[in-house]
Amino acid sequence: MEASTATTTTTSARAQPFGQTEINWDKLDKTKFYVVGAGIFTGVTVALYPMSVIKTRLQVATKDTVEKNAFSVIRGLLKSDGIPGLYRGFGTVITGAIPARIIFLTALETTKVAAFKMIEPLNLSEAPQAAVANGIAGMTSSLFSQSVFVPIDVVSQKLMVQGYSGHERYKGGIDVVRKIVRSDGIRGLYRGFGLSVMTYSPSSAVWWASYGSSQRIIWRFLGYGTDAEPAAPSDSKIVAVQASGGIIAGATASCITTPLDTIKTRLQVIVQISNE
Repeated sequence: MEASTATTTTTSARAQPFGQTEINWDKLDKTKFYVVGAGIFTGVTVALYPMSVIKTRLQVATKDTVEKNAFSVIRGLLKSDGIPGLYRGFGTVITGAIPARIIFLTALETTKVAAFKMIEPLNLSEAPQAAVANGIAGMTSSLFSQSVFVPIDVVSQKLMVQGYSGHERYKGGIDVVRKIVRSDGIRGLYRGFGLSVMTYSPSSAVWWASYGSSQRIIWRFLGYGTDAEPAAPSDSKIVAVQASGGIIAGATASCITTPLDTIKTRLQVIVQISNE
């Protein structure tokens, strides 16, 4: 759920150390930031959503389940529902995740500014300073956004696994909410909240810390921030560096996220079978 959006611009990299293209919150075009951020998030969600469905099904599978791997899950979904089966719960995620993403990005950028100012007296070098400030911002923004993310997570996951391995079928997101509230009250929508915070807050901190510091390391490797600094990088080079930073950050954070995410998903989905 926590796909990340970096705030960037393609202005001359010489204006900032290590070819960095980050811009501060006070200088950010807020309208463009939210519109572009929502657009990018939606596009990434469309591309990666089938993987979330497959992952969630594998996480809740019982030992008697026929579908033992990702390929068998895909075959089963395509056979029973076609391509739409790979996007179960997608509407719920998009509808609910946009406000959650706005909360996340706002908290991220404002906290990042405050964090940089807070650690400035420590006189850290560029990469460690970015790691600490981005890590603090990532953890804080995740804490704020979980109040919206968790109910969306619970509803979407139940839609993803409906009819699978003994799970109930639903008529849509509203039907899921109605049945959860009827059986467990509002707190049912926040099942796994504590574990979600334990999962995504450290993960977000690690992701943003890795993302911020790895970019600075890459820029220095490319010669930026040195006495013999090359010409301002092209847009394609900026995107390549940011993409590399994202890959490094994702790989690093997944080491923390995956085990806890499996436990969280089973808690949010399986525990309620006896109540339905």
